[in-house]
Amino acid sequence: MGEVARHWRYGELPGVDLLRARYVRKSFVRHTHEEFVIAAIAEGVEVFRHRGSEVSAGAGAVALVNPDTPHTGRAGVPEGWRYGAVYPSPEVVAGIAAETTTLRGTPGFVSPVVDDPRTVRLVHQVLRAAEEGDALTADTLLRVAVTRLLRLNGGSPPPRPVRTAGASVAVRARDVLTERMTGPPTLEQLAEELGTGPFALLRAFRDTYGMPPHTWLTDARVRLARRLLDAGSSPAQAALAVGFSDQPHLNRHFTRIVGVPPGAYRRERKNVQDARARLLLPSTGDGTDRDTRR
Repeated sequence: MGEVARHWRYGELPGVDLLRARYVRKSFVRHTHEEFVIAAIAEGVEVFRHRGSEVSAGAGAVALVNPDTPHTGRAGVPEGWRYGAVYPSPEVVAGIAAETTTLRGTPGFVSPVVDDPRTVRLVHQVLRAAEEGDALTADTLLRVAVTRLLRLNGGSPPPRPVRTAGASVAVRARDVLTERMTGPPTLEQLAEELGTGPFALLRAFRDTYGMPPHTWLTDARVRLARRLLDAGSSPAQAALAVGFSDQPHLNRHFTRIVGVPPGAYRRERKNVQDARARLLLPSTGDGTDRDTRR
């Protein structure tokens, strides 16, 4: 069977992205998410690097990644892996935690893999309900799944590294790259501007953010491109706005991080927007929408 993926949103689950996918040759480069990753493995095995270690999640397990945590992803067996995933925002998880657990603030997941077939079924039921437009079921089961995972594996987020001179330089480097996303300096230029050496900067940045500056910049560009696509920009417009030389460069990096091409990602967003617009159109009482009458 070939590789297939759908990355979408359901309007009745605000703050949550959804994914169904089967990957065989797919390899996710090191990247981060602004949201939590809750990936329910239905078949095969996924292997991913997480906080310096390589871990695997097989059928019946849930792979869990906290926001802003660098990680990768690839098949652990020749037949690849099939999974469904939900990506709730930190605000969504914090709200559920406050209502159903003793955890306060925005908690984190302690272990990156939990063997729990029940939660795997719950996640896939959330996706099915969203596809069928069953808002009550999707919302209910999402809350049940997140609550269960928090009770099984929730805790305080990992402590942030102590601010050192190297970490301070890394933060300043990140700020420069963010400000100059469309025209970033070379590593040597950036180091000179910050009063350090290239290799010292490289080491400090990796220690602080889990990836070198160029990888972090690509990840940041894709994050911004996603927000622009969400807001209605075309892939070509988003590519230029975030600093990629052309759309093919965005296509390659976006697919390696998000799992689907930017065009497919944008179409799913547009479908949700169009559906909302149709719901808001006033009825004429004669079976037509007012803005379509002639």
